[in-house]
Amino acid sequence: MTLADLLPTLKQLPESEKLELVRLLAADLCSGMNISPFEPFKTYFLPTPYNAFGAGVILMQAMSTAESPEH
Repeated sequence: MTLADLLPTLKQLPESEKLELVRLLAADLCSGMNISPFEPFKTYFLPTPYNAFGAGVILMQAMSTAESPEH
C-alpha cells in the first residue's frame, strides 16, 4: 500500500486520531534510528558556568572593551 492509497483514508480520521498517528510514526522513526548518543541510566558530566570565575573575568573584560568609545 502506498501513501497515495492511504491519504484519502487518513484525511477522514478525527484530529485526535491523526495526532496519535503522528505520535506513533515519530516514535517508530526514533526507535529505528540510533540518534541518541546517550546510554540509558548512565550519568554524564555536564560542565556549567558555576564556579568558573576566570570565564566571568574574561567576559567582563570583553564587555568593557566593546563599550569603550575607541571601538
